[in-house]
Amino acid sequence: MSNSPSSNSDKRLADYFVICGLDLSSGLEPDQLAGESLHCTPLDRPYRSKVLAHYPENVSWNPFDKSAVGMLCLPKGLTFRTQKHKRSSYFHSFIITKEDGSRTYGQCYTFYEEVNDRKICDAMHTLQAMHLTELSSSKVPGVHSIADVGSTRSLPRSFKLSNRQSHNHSGALYDLSRDILYVTKCICLITQLPVVVACRKFLEGLQNLVMSRDPPNMRLESYVYNILFEVPLPPPNRSLKFTCFGQQVLCQRPGPCELPFFEYSYQTLFTTLGVDNVILLYTSVLLENQVLLFSADYDKLMVVAECIVALLFPFTWQHVYVPILPASLHHFLDAPVPYIMGLCCAREERAQLSIPGEANLCFVDIDNQIVEVPEDIPKFPCRNELILELVDTLKTFGICSNEKGLDRNSNERNSRNHLRKLSWTFDSGDSGVSSTDSSARSSYSSLASTHSHILQQSEALQKVTALATRTGVITSIGDLEKPKKVDNDGGSRSRGKEEIRQYIDMLKLNNAVREIFLCRFIHMFRSYENFVIQPNQHDMEQWLSTRETMQNFDKTAFLSDQPEPHLPFLSRFIETQMFATFIDNKIVSLWEEPDPYLKLFDARMRLLNGEHCGDGVRVTTYERCTTYQETEMQIEKRANNIDIVAPAPKPLDGVMEFSGRKRFNPGCFPLLDNDLLSEEPSSNRSRRRTPSAQWKRRDRRHQQAEHLQINSDQREKYIQEARTKTIRNQKHYDVSPASISQTYWKFVVALLKECKMRTKRMLVEKMGQEAVDLGHNEISITGVEENTLIASLCDLLERVWAHGLQSKQGKSALWSHLVSYFEVEECKSSGKPIDPNFLTPARSEPFWNIGLLLVKTSALSTLVSQLTNIDISNLTLEGDPVTSYKENNKERRKAKTPDTPTLKSMPISLVNDIKNVQAMTEIKTDIGYARAFVRLALEKKLLHKHLQKLLSNQDLLRSSYKRYAFLRCEDEKEQFLYHLLTLNAVDYFCFTNTFTSTTIPYRVVVFPSRKLSASTTSANAWIIVAGTLGETKLIPLPRQALEIVFQHKNLGILTTLRIGHDNTGISPKWMVEHILVRNEITGHTYKFPCGRWLGKGVDDGSTERLLVGEMVPRDYDTEELMETCRTPPRCRSPSVPRRPSEPKLTIPEIQQMLGDAVNNIVKYYYKPEKERGSLTILLCGELGLVYCLEQVFLYGFKARRFFRHVYLWDFFVKVGAHFEALLQEDEGASSPVPRQSLEHVLVMRSYCSLVEKIDNASCSVGKDGKFQLFICFAARDHLLHRMLLHIASTSVTSSMYEEQSFLRDPNLVTFLVQILESLSEFNIVLETSLTKGIES
Repeated sequence: MSNSPSSNSDKRLADYFVICGLDLSSGLEPDQLAGESLHCTPLDRPYRSKVLAHYPENVSWNPFDKSAVGMLCLPKGLTFRTQKHKRSSYFHSFIITKEDGSRTYGQCYTFYEEVNDRKICDAMHTLQAMHLTELSSSKVPGVHSIADVGSTRSLPRSFKLSNRQSHNHSGALYDLSRDILYVTKCICLITQLPVVVACRKFLEGLQNLVMSRDPPNMRLESYVYNILFEVPLPPPNRSLKFTCFGQQVLCQRPGPCELPFFEYSYQTLFTTLGVDNVILLYTSVLLENQVLLFSADYDKLMVVAECIVALLFPFTWQHVYVPILPASLHHFLDAPVPYIMGLCCAREERAQLSIPGEANLCFVDIDNQIVEVPEDIPKFPCRNELILELVDTLKTFGICSNEKGLDRNSNERNSRNHLRKLSWTFDSGDSGVSSTDSSARSSYSSLASTHSHILQQSEALQKVTALATRTGVITSIGDLEKPKKVDNDGGSRSRGKEEIRQYIDMLKLNNAVREIFLCRFIHMFRSYENFVIQPNQHDMEQWLSTRETMQNFDKTAFLSDQPEPHLPFLSRFIETQMFATFIDNKIVSLWEEPDPYLKLFDARMRLLNGEHCGDGVRVTTYERCTTYQETEMQIEKRANNIDIVAPAPKPLDGVMEFSGRKRFNPGCFPLLDNDLLSEEPSSNRSRRRTPSAQWKRRDRRHQQAEHLQINSDQREKYIQEARTKTIRNQKHYDVSPASISQTYWKFVVALLKECKMRTKRMLVEKMGQEAVDLGHNEISITGVEENTLIASLCDLLERVWAHGLQSKQGKSALWSHLVSYFEVEECKSSGKPIDPNFLTPARSEPFWNIGLLLVKTSALSTLVSQLTNIDISNLTLEGDPVTSYKENNKERRKAKTPDTPTLKSMPISLVNDIKNVQAMTEIKTDIGYARAFVRLALEKKLLHKHLQKLLSNQDLLRSSYKRYAFLRCEDEKEQFLYHLLTLNAVDYFCFTNTFTSTTIPYRVVVFPSRKLSASTTSANAWIIVAGTLGETKLIPLPRQALEIVFQHKNLGILTTLRIGHDNTGISPKWMVEHILVRNEITGHTYKFPCGRWLGKGVDDGSTERLLVGEMVPRDYDTEELMETCRTPPRCRSPSVPRRPSEPKLTIPEIQQMLGDAVNNIVKYYYKPEKERGSLTILLCGELGLVYCLEQVFLYGFKARRFFRHVYLWDFFVKVGAHFEALLQEDEGASSPVPRQSLEHVLVMRSYCSLVEKIDNASCSVGKDGKFQLFICFAARDHLLHRMLLHIASTSVTSSMYEEQSFLRDPNLVTFLVQILESLSEFNIVLETSLTKGIES
């Protein structure tokens, strides 16, 4: 057997044993990295802890990280107490993430140890005297006031975390002559896997041995040597049993077909948070929000974080992960990247917690069962069904649920009636995961500590204790303080069996919960392989080189295959880094061994598809998980058949060393003999090298792959990339100024890179959609996905604005900055003095922030900065004749008549847009206002300009942000704005389509004819405006007024405008050329061409007309728009006979136009519903169905007879009269109607009914308007293709059409029937604005 690192790491359960505490040689050192604490009493201040010793010195496969272990063993540094304080011991675990992504776990047991060093006691007394002297000389009375002063101090990212309040003056002070001083000490095991249960029992037993008054039977080194070198790590699908201070401890590892090793208790998770809160937190983690855990208990932070991350399987968390954040690493809270961090603070400090930029933050108050998630977070698919399944599963394990969570006390009472009782109780009787004063352990320990010094002075008690110890009844006086202590071997064995049973039940519960969540992913992504885009490259190196420029997953097709209620969650989840990594691993598996997580997931998915006969059809109903009942059988099997039994501890030298008894100091954990624990003796190594099943090389390779999640070949290839390209794998525990400066700089670079990636994705996807509309590409984006991309951009902007913030102003850092800018500008415009709260002097920065200025030198940044200041929309070639032509036109247009209507240009004003957003009454939060502003600016193509203007106020920027903030890095800020500028290349309607209930002001400008007799009307005019989201009521136009402004609920994209009058007065006739309508918030301008008369006795006698609008491009000059509105348009709505100067359309041209119009309607219905535009435009707009059929019917039509103009509607009315006569003849006939003529009769009756309904509906609609209505209703009722043959065969057609016409050519009639018949398969729904006055 080789001594390779991998083989040794497979052998050992624990790699290191560590002792952390007070270094007597260095004395009391304040922990300056934990923050300033001079306002606290010396007992309440944090002091620097050190790693006093670790055994062995080093192992090759897991180098010892002294700095990281020291900080995480005692995250808040050393804590001092006296006998008057509570001194409860507690257990917690931690995790260290290495540069290659692998993890090392630590299991710690912290306790208080008496300080016997006189120098330390004198130093504490001196600090106490100095504090009292300063307190008495201060003008601020009382300790409470001093604490208040301290509470104004801000930690990084404005976390106002005051130290422990000392309300009890006598308890907060240290009396050298009367008090006994205690300090925290920690013993720890470093392991490759989170072996929580076994390590906890060992550490607690070892500490109890030290606390005993009698020396142990063996030296402490024997017990530590046994756990380090003689207790192996069980291979996969094997179980281990070893003796731990008289108790049997079981440890087992799952096999390759089971979920990875995990020993944190899900019972603790659900009893602590509740099922509903767990699902909320789980959803936030899946969407890669920033997650901050808050608790007074270190172990609760670790349990919640690890349990949630384990539920992500088969996905893995790809970002910063620090479940326990040491006080020296609080600067990481300023990270503008997704993270999961845990903050340990007392409950009373929750109210003082202040977090800027909470838009993307999920805050979890574990102790109070509060989970605050971002406002726009979607629901997890089948959330209610999942909660019910979890509640039912917990009940089977004796855990009951309630609405607000799970009541631990009621659970213990109710669980007595269940066959499967699950408990995490240990000797102390508490949950085993609490270090707070409210826990059972704390309460009991505090009681014992209060009276321990009295009991220890009793001579009789000491004699009884010595006798009981020699006879083996107890091991220390501490055993007398523990309730229900078993005092015989049979009871000990019974207790050991019960604890093993509890351990097995805990594993079964963990397995059931994890299998349930895995089952949800299997059902959601059971067909994901069908949407993976296979690479064109032949090897992995080529694929990796082009990875960032390729799409590996067909997101649009995948989303189109999902249930509608699941889309809000899935559309955001497939944009996360964890999903992208999962798909990358799937593609990499084409060339290398699959990722272990992926391999297991695919196997489970194939099993599910096999149960459904491999049809791959999505199951619409919720299916509960059944696999956990099968996998828990493996857990029971390993428990009943122990594979490895480790040897019990024994003296290292084979004889009892009585010198050790003399050196034994009860209650003080000593440093151990480094020589005995430095390495494994060669004799023991050779003895254990006998070949056996548990040491197979295959098992070792699997253990490494399971832990590192990569195989041995991948590890070396990716380790360098992990060091250089990701933030999450950096060494978090280096707190030197240079390291902190480099960390800040990496955050800035990561933000800039993410901005580039997101803006590029939005640009490419949106341009792809416009290409679809032009018929050049396949569909590549959905409305849901576009909304998701914009939401992710909003999240990015929030993180940018929250980075390096001086102090919190609101939940949205971006909106707070905008409001501050708005108020400063308002003060400038009104002449009022500026509030000094907005412009305070910039705070002094740590010296390491200066390093940021020295790192950044880039010629590209300078070039981009120069390009950003150029307005691309105004760029023209030198000597461009178009420019001079426009300037000359502007000069000619300056001379205008006073009555000429004008549409003033909307000013580009950041202040006005902030005002418009503030006026939106339906928004209630700062985060909502910020998102509305971003969407409005994006739709107006002003996001770049507005943010550039916002950041131009340097005084406001300096007062709001620290020097290392992203927004104060000039080159990166310019590149960031440049990336936002690229979004102006595409059109978004994200504000209009999102805020559907907001009130919008609309400006209407009417352009009448230039002719004096047609420019005004004596009648009472009115308009009705309609859009994709609604329609207005009748809006009267004041007489002689050509411009009005009205407010209405958001109409969406405007489609039609109906204008008319009551035909009263002396001169009611009115000719309207154009009407412009502008949305005064978004700036969208719509042109509604008319070019027709309104009035009786002129044109076709219509007093109202329906106009179909088109949006005017934003780059259209206002002067040019006014000029075009003075010219009658080519396209009229409805059309009038073509002028002689206009060319006559040929039959092939009309056929082509009609084919295109029908094809556009067909494509409209084949698009997803959220991507469809306006059907009214396709029917009645330019080159729409009505216009094309009008050309069909006008071709060869004899429009003029006896100096009278005949309209198409006249023809349809005559055809209707002809059909009526035929129907009356048929009714008068005595013979029955033949079956083949029945269809003919039904068509004629439908035709006559429709013509009569339209003709009698409204006298204000003209003949061309009635023709338009007829075509629309006939298309809706699928009558168009059925009536053409009958119309063509009438005598009316022969008399009113020339020989060369569509209706008199059988081939052309057949063409019309066939092409119009394709519309019969669609359910055409007409807008209410189109069917005005006509019954449905």
